[in-house]
Parts: sequence; C-alpha cells; structure tokens
Amino acid sequence: MASIQLQIENKLRAAFQPTHLDVVNESHMHSHGSGAESHFKVVLVTSEFKGQRLINRHRAVNKILADELMNHIHALALHTYTEDEWCDLFDGARNSPACMGGSLRQRKTASGLR
Repeated sequence: MASIQLQIENKLRAAFQPTHLDVVNESHMHSHGSGAESHFKVVLVTSEFKGQRLINRHRAVNKILADELMNHIHALALHTYTEDEWCDLFDGARNSPACMGGSLRQRKTASGLR
C-alpha cells in the first residue's frame, strides 16, 4: 500500500494535471511519532483554478481527497494557485535570466559602449 503522501500526490496529479505540486508531510512538527502521516501542506498550481474562488478550489481538492481526509489526515493546509497567480507571487523568480554573454559584455566595455 502506498504512503498517504504518495496517494495524495497521485490523486491530485490525476485530477488537476498541475504545473506545480508540492505535498509536504508536516506530521513531525506535531505530537505524532516518527513516520506519522497525519498533517500535510499542499501547494497546487493548475490552470483549472482559473476563475474559481478560493473556497471552490479548496472544495475541489477536499472532494478528491475525501477518503484520506475521512480516514487518515488530521490537518491539511492548502495553497492553491492559477499559473498566473503563481508567477505573480514569485515575480518571475522561477525563470533564470537570459545570458548576457560575458565575452560580449567585455567587448562592449573595451570599446567604450555600455
């Protein structure tokens, strides 16, 4: 049988086809023993949330994870975003900047151009 964390990941991937998904087991931060799977944080980014209010996003996730919530999970922190919201949140930090070409910069500086 797969871990609760893996079950959550698999169900959310199948239901939402996310562009970003993090499922973090935070049980160790609570009064549960090692190996517990009762407290999770989910960061879910999908185009399917476009135009949906936050409450409807959470309801959709809770519906997919109904069995886990009923039988295994004590706490679930949800962070749900559209792709645009995710990019705005990180202000493009996920993308590396374009290469400036060190030798080109050196040539421009050497020729007096900036």
